[in-house]
Amino acid sequence: MSQNHMITRQEAEDFLYYEAELLDDWRLLEWKELYTDDSSYEVASTDCEDPFNADPARSLFVLADKKSRIDARAVRLMKRAAHCEYPHSKTRHLYTNVRIAGTRGKETRVRANVVVYRTGNDKTTNFMGEMRYVLVREGTDIRIKSKRIALDLNSLNDAGQMTIII
Repeated sequence: MSQNHMITRQEAEDFLYYEAELLDDWRLLEWKELYTDDSSYEVASTDCEDPFNADPARSLFVLADKKSRIDARAVRLMKRAAHCEYPHSKTRHLYTNVRIAGTRGKETRVRANVVVYRTGNDKTTNFMGEMRYVLVREGTDIRIKSKRIALDLNSLNDAGQMTIII
């Protein structure tokens, strides 16, 4: 494997912080471009027994999007017609404990913890969990091939609207 494909922990951490900045600033049209054409973005249900090995085709997932749905969701949430997010919620994505979980060919597996604070419609909620990414380098850019989140919540009953992108 060529060294120029390797992604270091520092590069991964900086990339994840950049992703958080785009989400918090509601720059979703830029955020969606972080994903590769063959990417997936998944949020496991809170009762999924093995969220990082479950198959979204056989298990319930809150989100199981491919690139076309990621793009459509980002575009839709930026429109005034997305009443549940207009005006936009205020969010803060806090990513911690970023670590390299392994590499395979051009892919780098990354694990991180996340807490997302969301304030909208006079209600503040938070989401916490673990994120696992597969990152790849395309030219000089780092892109997301897959992102899966396991929420550390007992249920989503008190979570408010799940319109934000975690």
